[in-house]
Amino acid sequence: MSQKISKPVTDEESRPFWEGLNNKELLIQQCGSCGENIFYPRSICPYCFSEEIQWRKVTGNGKIYSYTVVHQAFGPYKEEVPFVVGIVELDEGVRMMTRIIGDREQIEVDKEVTVLFEQIDDDFTLPYFQLV
Repeated sequence: MSQKISKPVTDEESRPFWEGLNNKELLIQQCGSCGENIFYPRSICPYCFSEEIQWRKVTGNGKIYSYTVVHQAFGPYKEEVPFVVGIVELDEGVRMMTRIIGDREQIEVDKEVTVLFEQIDDDFTLPYFQLV
């Protein structure tokens, strides 16, 4: 990759998620009031509006909910086409957009995947998923 991937802006709400990735842990939030799992990071629960938000480590296992094959890209990604971007539904019920690694011919909706941690640089890691 000749160009660098831009780092995300981290704030008080998202910092634990990004730090977890750097420690090879996938973290999501859980509401301490209603118990719902939450992703993406927020300061209040989208289900009951409670501010009792806690972080929890999850297994990183899930299924492909949807995906697409990217054939045209720009910037740091243009040298990597074609690649797969998808939405993975974790076993904990939340969905996240991510890169799916593996044989494109084997990638299908409902296939099981697990997280892998792609270290971009010394302090920046992204969660990609691969077929189980």
